[in-house]
Amino acid sequence: MTNSQEISAAVSRLYDTYPFPPEPLLDEAPPGYNWRWSWPAAYAFCTGSYPETLKPRILDAGCGTGVGTEYLVHLNPEASVTGIDLSGGALEVAKERCRRSGADRVQFQHLSLYDCAQLEGEFDLINCVGVLHHLPEPIRGIKALASKLAPGGLMHIFVYAELGRWEIQLMQKAISLLQADKRGDYQDGVKVGRQIFASLPQNNRLVKREKERWSMENMRDANFADMYVHPQEIDYNVETLFELIDASGLEFIGFSNPEYWNLNRLLGSEPALIERAKSLNKKEYYRLVELLDPENITHYEFFLGRAPVAKINWDEDEKLMKARPVVSPCLQGWPSQQVFDYNYQVVELSDGEFAFMQACDSNKTVEEILKQVTVELNEVRSLQNRQLILLKQE
Repeated sequence: MTNSQEISAAVSRLYDTYPFPPEPLLDEAPPGYNWRWSWPAAYAFCTGSYPETLKPRILDAGCGTGVGTEYLVHLNPEASVTGIDLSGGALEVAKERCRRSGADRVQFQHLSLYDCAQLEGEFDLINCVGVLHHLPEPIRGIKALASKLAPGGLMHIFVYAELGRWEIQLMQKAISLLQADKRGDYQDGVKVGRQIFASLPQNNRLVKREKERWSMENMRDANFADMYVHPQEIDYNVETLFELIDASGLEFIGFSNPEYWNLNRLLGSEPALIERAKSLNKKEYYRLVELLDPENITHYEFFLGRAPVAKINWDEDEKLMKARPVVSPCLQGWPSQQVFDYNYQVVELSDGEFAFMQACDSNKTVEEILKQVTVELNEVRSLQNRQLILLKQE
């Protein structure tokens, strides 16, 4: 058995011992949403426009216990969904989860990411959350996934960032040292880790970080094990992240939390520094942001695309007037003048904005709706920029 196979087997044993994520099974659709798993919302974020089809083929690569898979099915009622995972134990939970909540348009396969070439056809959306950083060969993994992405398709990826996980790395190494020849016994690792946290002084940096950021979710042993006794983890910085991205051969479309990567939130009070930053290339700019705000970058979440990914710019008034708007599927509280947006932020709609949005989904153009409601075209553009509405091309 090669070292890569040994690591994969160890990862599989971890998730057979502690199926992950450990969210409870429900007899109904899961509450809320993650807009990154909604095909129309994700597609509009990446391209500016509503997708031509609402029947995408979706792959949940490394689906675990099916928490994300379940959302992918319920948020995309016309999609066909496939979930693959290395852990047979986690897959059994995923199957039961989806059966109970009525997520019946999904097929599961006990399959490594490396072997996804065995899957039939190509996929319009590939979701790979929390998986690549646990592979012994992540570049091999992302290349395998890229080979299954259809032209014009999107890939959503989540991997760990090293700067915001510094304390986690230290605790992982400490537990491993104390486990000695019991490394690989994940239940013992959880026991040792909890004993360390209980014994350390309360002002210890590792303890403070755990309490500030992770302690609530780590009350469950499965979460604790995934964080602190995982047998394989690669944490990235911007430089190594783009080495991974470049190896995929896909286009980097953007981070799904662009507000974090806005340097103005950190240096906006000093225009001279913002001006200096304009000379940086994109990767240098991103690196600067994470260096200045390390504790808040615990992971990277981003989209890649396979060319041709057609992007629409709505700056031209004539083009915007001909578009057909629909209300974003990822709003909570709609219809109301106060809603939670796609990122669960409270939005207060003006009377004109509310009236405009009420007239959406009628297959009317922006121009036709503006004849009925009192709202300016720049307000319509603002609704689209804030992803409160999605726009279909004429």
